Amino acid sequence: MAFNRISSFQGIYKNLHSPAVIIGAVFALIAIFLSVLLILQHLRHYSNPAEQKWIIGVLFMVPVYAAESVISLWQSRFSIICEILRNCYEAFALYCFGRYLVACVGGERRVVELLEAAAEKQLNEQLLEEGGTRQKHPRRRFRDFFCHPTLLGKDLYTIIKFGIVQYMILKTVCAFLALLLELVGVYGDGEFKWYYGYPYIAVVINFSQMWALFCLVQFYDVTHERLQPIRPLEKFISFKAIVFATWWQGVGIAIICYFGVLPKEGKIQNGIQDFLICIEMAVAAVAHVHVFSAGPYRYLPISEYGKVTSQEIKTDVTVKAEDDKENQAIVEQKKTRMEAPGTSITESVHDVFIGGGGHVVKDVAFTISQAIEPVEKGVNKIQETFHHISLGPENEKEPKIEFDEHITENVVDGKCSMVSSDTRVEAENLRR
Repeated sequence: MAFNRISSFQGIYKNLHSPAVIIGAVFALIAIFLSVLLILQHLRHYSNPAEQKWIIGVLFMVPVYAAESVISLWQSRFSIICEILRNCYEAFALYCFGRYLVACVGGERRVVELLEAAAEKQLNEQLLEEGGTRQKHPRRRFRDFFCHPTLLGKDLYTIIKFGIVQYMILKTVCAFLALLLELVGVYGDGEFKWYYGYPYIAVVINFSQMWALFCLVQFYDVTHERLQPIRPLEKFISFKAIVFATWWQGVGIAIICYFGVLPKEGKIQNGIQDFLICIEMAVAAVAHVHVFSAGPYRYLPISEYGKVTSQEIKTDVTVKAEDDKENQAIVEQKKTRMEAPGTSITESVHDVFIGGGGHVVKDVAFTISQAIEPVEKGVNKIQETFHHISLGPENEKEPKIEFDEHITENVVDGKCSMVSSDTRVEAENLRR
């Protein structure tokens, strides 16, 4: 009975496979076309490299997802490789989004200054309410990250930065680990069984992703006033919808297949996920055109170069005088904008890869050093403990102390006029 049911599902899947590939390819092409067009606009008007290099990194997520999903849908044997590449770029896109928010605030140094100022202000407010005496160096605890993040000051940015970069590292490592387990036949994609690697990797990735997203939320919470000009809520929703929804969508499909609603054989599970992603990427591309528009970067507030454009707006208004008579008036408003000069796409691409790559390497090195530091301290502590244990009480000698004192007296007329003392202490086997 079960075999007949699986065979019928596979038959339906084979009949629907070709139309699904065609429909998915159409949506994928729409997503790729809109995203590439938007990326080219940013490269052409590359007036703010600090922000735009990261915007381009986020925008590339849509064509990468769309292309890999349609390839995986077309040839299921490439599904694991496509999924690995997709997961790696997803983690990198999350990192780019975090760096973009930092750039919008004014850079890392400006973020640290704002966080320190906010911490100072909140501490002063607490002192006024409690009437206490302020400590010179207030103690900052890790639990404040959840309850009172502003109190952490510059340490808050260190935690947020670590939380975002750790996801990029772990997601990449887990992706290649999944490929290795698949090659030896113990990955079990979608199988929630203890002897497969899929459930363990899913738990690690899920925790890492939730932590990274929570760090982004905390950063938005403490900097949302500074981020208001870029409409941060729209960007948060459009980006998190891709990262969060696609992941849980895959987990949900895996659970449905696990309980037998859909068969696990024949890569049906991956095919459904790939088809849905192709459609979703077209929707995401349309949203990105509105949310990450290149329009704001076409004009500069002050520049020595570029084209000056002037726009005059006239509006009719009704003015009510003191004698209750209504008079018509015209209000003229003149806007002058400096149009940014077009930049070379080659130079823009060079800055995106070289400049952005340098930041990635530095942040990865910083995160690894932060992760290794407590491990090194723990290893040193263990080594010291084993060293003391290996010495043992029988190997420890009682401290031996020797005193050597020299006294010099000057006697004048039978009386001691001056006394000097020189004492030397020698100690051996003192315990620390």
